[in-house]
Amino acid sequence: MSPMSVLTREEAHNRAQLLDIHRYTIDLDLTGDGDGAGDDATFVSRTEIRFTSRADADTFVEIKPAEIHSLTLDGTPLPPETLEDNRIPLTLTEGEHALRIEATMRYSRTGEGMHRFTDPADGETYLYTQLFMDDVQRVFAAFDQPDLKAVFDLTVTAPEGWTVLANGTTEHLGDGRWKAAETPLISTYLVAVAAGPWHSLRTEHRGLPFGLHCRRSLAPHLDADADELLDITRACFDRYHEKFEEPYPFDSYDQAFVPEFNAGAMENPGLVTFRDEFVFRSAVTDTERQTRAMVIAHEMAHMWFGDLVTLKWWDDIWLNESFAEYMGYQTLTEATRFTDTWVDFGAVRNPWGYDADQRPSTHPVAPDAVDDTASALLNFDGISYAKGASALRQLTTWLGEKDFLTGINTHFTRHKFANATLADFIASLASATERDVHAWADAWLRTTGVDTLTATVATEPGHWTLTVDRAGSRPHRVTVGTYDRDLTDARALVLRDRHDTDIPDTTTPEPFPGVRPALVVPNDQDLTYAKIRLDEHSAETVLRSLSGVPDPLTRAVLWNTLRDMVRDGDLEPAAYLETARAHLPDETDLALVQGVLGFARTQIADRYLNPAGREAALATLTDLCRDLIRRTEDGRDPGLRLLAVRHLIDSAARPGTLTAWLTDGTVPGGPELDPELRWRILTRLAVLGATDGTAIDAELARDPSATGQEGAARCRAALPDPAAKQAAWNALFGTDGTDGTDSTGDLSNYLFTATAQGFWKPEQADLVREYVPRFFTDAVALAARRGPAIAAAAGQHAFPVHAVDADTLALGETCLRDAGPTPALRRKLTDQLDDLARALRVRGA
Repeated sequence: MSPMSVLTREEAHNRAQLLDIHRYTIDLDLTGDGDGAGDDATFVSRTEIRFTSRADADTFVEIKPAEIHSLTLDGTPLPPETLEDNRIPLTLTEGEHALRIEATMRYSRTGEGMHRFTDPADGETYLYTQLFMDDVQRVFAAFDQPDLKAVFDLTVTAPEGWTVLANGTTEHLGDGRWKAAETPLISTYLVAVAAGPWHSLRTEHRGLPFGLHCRRSLAPHLDADADELLDITRACFDRYHEKFEEPYPFDSYDQAFVPEFNAGAMENPGLVTFRDEFVFRSAVTDTERQTRAMVIAHEMAHMWFGDLVTLKWWDDIWLNESFAEYMGYQTLTEATRFTDTWVDFGAVRNPWGYDADQRPSTHPVAPDAVDDTASALLNFDGISYAKGASALRQLTTWLGEKDFLTGINTHFTRHKFANATLADFIASLASATERDVHAWADAWLRTTGVDTLTATVATEPGHWTLTVDRAGSRPHRVTVGTYDRDLTDARALVLRDRHDTDIPDTTTPEPFPGVRPALVVPNDQDLTYAKIRLDEHSAETVLRSLSGVPDPLTRAVLWNTLRDMVRDGDLEPAAYLETARAHLPDETDLALVQGVLGFARTQIADRYLNPAGREAALATLTDLCRDLIRRTEDGRDPGLRLLAVRHLIDSAARPGTLTAWLTDGTVPGGPELDPELRWRILTRLAVLGATDGTAIDAELARDPSATGQEGAARCRAALPDPAAKQAAWNALFGTDGTDGTDSTGDLSNYLFTATAQGFWKPEQADLVREYVPRFFTDAVALAARRGPAIAAAAGQHAFPVHAVDADTLALGETCLRDAGPTPALRRKLTDQLDDLARALRVRGA
């Protein structure tokens, strides 16, 4: 990958002061050389940009072509060789201009720019764009920054038999030519195209065209879920129109499930793209359906937060993501059958935010300044999503929903089809309330770290008092819950009272009459963003009676408290496992079961315990999963049974049971093994040395889909064989292991991730020991060659997470200091090394 200049904040500010962009006319030829035969490497991009310069000045336009064929400004040819990195310099006079560029562009296999995918199930090819953060210029020439909005007029030539989707409704003109309706004013990064022989389902709602689209090979699975998907889409659409005064601002609403998509989804106006794992081809839990529904609600919220009103610069990412995250969960709760979405948020998303906020790479929800686009890309993390959404939930609790929505609607009215900043948003909120939202924003959005709220209970004859101390700087409005033991059930608790309190509270605590409760929960209902510490008596109650707490959202808060205590060294990992063993068999909320088992398996067993402790932990988890399977033999909770089966597979230390299940094609009593479970079993058998390449090949013949290809890659990388490990390493890093030369074709983003997921296994630590130091050199070279998406995948999935020792930490610190990793890789390494240092502290090493 050749070097590419990143746009700085100062450059963007200067260019926005100079230019007013009117219109892009874009013509994409996806047939290669124009004869309809197609080309699997390149496509042709023709762009005309009409704009005004406010002064005589020099500026630049961005494009990253394979080759520029023609370049004119106001009809005057410019030399293509003036292109440097990804910029063409322009010398402008004051007034109107027309810039025309024709270029050959490269397809992507990394999910950036114009991604090209050929479905191994049927040989059909699909293309889609992901133009976020510097990737517009991989598809067409652009003044690529969010505050230079324009109208986009798009035409696409595609192979016969394909359908072209875009931001606006599309019309087939014949001979493979497709014309999209002009967009209203939108930012460059929001332009979208998806082309291929899509399977499409179309309907209308409130006079607006709605569509669902996926690969043809997934058609039966999309059809099976179409009613659910459309019902959720309609319900969210209607609820947003009850909340927001501005109507939906675009001419259609298509949802395309696309292959090898890096994110969960992308909020392109009128054409939301989703990773097509959301078209379920195997059994899933209701929590996973809820997650899919939340993503639908999240992306629809972006039509207002991000698309109608767009951030001015990338330091206000939270104005997009935090709002969509909050609105997604809240609206799903209000408008659909998924009424416990905040439990899932507490179990999964909040820990994501807490973990990110305690690393060296933490940043404010709304940073004072983000210097360039490379830095901005790193902030799409648990802080901008989960912490920001938690902050907005706290803001709504503090302001009241009526004032909150009034401020939001003022914001839309003031800035629709334009751009806005944090200051603009706070001004809109301030117009709706007498509260000091400026001070709130300074305390919540401009600071880093997680506050800790610690409860202390003092008892006196006839009464008791509660104080909640704060380690941190933010004001909190929380609900404190008090619980008593149920006299009819020794393990059950009953709610005594809930009351709201402001922290810090400078008044003298008022005594509560009677005996102290068995359990006092600060931040009951999870209305603020903070770690909590219980008083000693309450902590003992939780360890004995957690499953007896009546409210799942309260249980989420308490499970997170135990999780935080393990990570902070205040609770032994074994004690967490014992609590899970005691209480998960009685847990009724799938999100909590999923979150607890996931933390126990991937963090406690694999990272926080030494090898002997890990063996015992896996045995505990296996026994726990067997208990859950026995509990669900009556068939009344298939989701819980599926979770238990998955985690039993992942925790199995011996192959016998798994081999029998795979041979029989079913778990006794169900479920039957679908493709996901078959590949999961085969992967674990590979780790345990209980299968081979022949069996993997046979399974791939049985399931030749894209998911099957990924499963096979994961299995092959997991085989405990030196040759298999070397082949996987070569595939990942594109070298033969000796001279650094390219020895294989580059893996796509998904095949890269699958191979990396199979490579490092704690059971094989001795076998892969020699690769640990190689990672810190080969990953740096790979990131520089293949760009941010693969760099992030390498740092996330190819990092040797099993190697919890001081030597790995030292190697990583040397890499950060001396090797010059790209920003995307540096961020991932920084986070991984901090997690590694934490694991060493938890182990007491």
